[in-house]
Amino acid sequence: MSVDEFTVTPWSVEGDVDYEKLIQKFGTEKISPELQKKIEKITGELHPMLKLEYFFSHRDLDKVLTEYEKGNKFYLYTGRGPSGLIHMGHLLPWIFTKYLQDKFDVNLIFQITDDEKFLYSDEKSFDDISKYTKENILDIIAVGFDPKKTKILIDTKDIKKIYPISLEIAKRITYSTVKAAFGFQNSTNIGMIGFPPIQAAPCFLPSVLEGKPTPVLIPAAIDQDPYWRVTRDIAEKMGYPKPAQIHSKFLPGLGMKGKMSSSIPETAIFTTDSEEIIDKKISNSFTGGQPTVELQRKLGANFNICPVFWYLRYFFESEKESDERARKCKGGELLCGECKCDLKDATKPFIREFKKKREKAKDQVEKFLFE
Repeated sequence: MSVDEFTVTPWSVEGDVDYEKLIQKFGTEKISPELQKKIEKITGELHPMLKLEYFFSHRDLDKVLTEYEKGNKFYLYTGRGPSGLIHMGHLLPWIFTKYLQDKFDVNLIFQITDDEKFLYSDEKSFDDISKYTKENILDIIAVGFDPKKTKILIDTKDIKKIYPISLEIAKRITYSTVKAAFGFQNSTNIGMIGFPPIQAAPCFLPSVLEGKPTPVLIPAAIDQDPYWRVTRDIAEKMGYPKPAQIHSKFLPGLGMKGKMSSSIPETAIFTTDSEEIIDKKISNSFTGGQPTVELQRKLGANFNICPVFWYLRYFFESEKESDERARKCKGGELLCGECKCDLKDATKPFIREFKKKREKAKDQVEKFLFE
C-alpha cells in the first residue's frame, strides 16, 4: 500500500507515515475518546500507549469490549516473524499486549511465522531463521506474559494444529483477493502466495480449542492489517467471529525516516546490545535540531521528527514530562545533546534489566510451547 511519499506493507514500511491517511486507505477506525473511556472503565486505567495514541486504530474493538462486559472472554493473538534479533520497536506492542492480558485476564496465542520469513528472504537459510526463532522466544518470555495463559505457536513445529483451519481459509480466498491485498507479482514465489491462510489460522484456533465461537483481539502494528482484512471477509462464512484488531504506530528508527528495522542495525537498539553500542547509536542518531547551537536557541527544534523524543515519550517519560520536553525543545531551551544523554541514561538500565529477564527465560521456554 503506497500513499503519496510513504509505503506500508506487511514486509516494508518506508517514508514518513501519515497515520490519518493510512486509516482512510486501510478502512480502519480511529480509537475515539469514547472508546478510550470504555477501556478505562473496564480496566481501571488508561494505558499510556492508548493515551498517547501509539495504539490509534482498530477494527471491532468496541464489539469485543461489549461482549466482554457480558461475560464473554476473548483470546489475544499476536506474532513475530523471526527475521533477526529483537529491538525496542518490537517490544512496545508486546508490552501493551501484556497489559491487555493482565487487565482482562485472558489467554494469548503468540505465533512465530518462521515459514514466512524463510519464504520471504533470499539471503537467510532455514537454519538462520531457526536460530532467530529461539532467540526471539527468549525476548517474548522476558516481557512477562503469564505462562499459564500464553502459548507460543511455531508454524513449522505446530503446523498440525493450524493446517486444517488454514485449508478451510485457503479454499475461500481467491488469488485475485490476495494479489490485491498484498501486491503479489508474477515473480512472487508460490510459498508466499500460499502463506496468508497460515497467518490467518490462529484467528480461529481459539474457537477450536474452546469448542465454541470465541472472539479474538489482535494487538499489532498496522502494517499487518492486510492479513486480518482478508480473514474478516470469510470468518462468518466459516462460523467464526470476525477477528478484531487494535493497531499500533511504528517506533521510528534512529535514522531520518521510517520505522525501526532489524535490516538497518545502526538505527535500532536491540535487546542484546552492549552499553557501549547503545551509547554510540544514540550519539549518532538523527534529531529534529538546528545545524548550530545558536540557531537552536533562536529558532527551537522540531520534536515531531526526532526519534530521540519519541523514544523518551513512548518508553520512559510520563505525559507531563514529555509535554514539558516538547515545550522546551520547541522554544530552544533544550539542546539535542541533552536529550540524547537523557535517552542514554534511561535506555541502558532498561536493556540491562531486560537482559536479566531474557537470561531467566532460558529455563522457562517449555512452559510456553504448545504440547
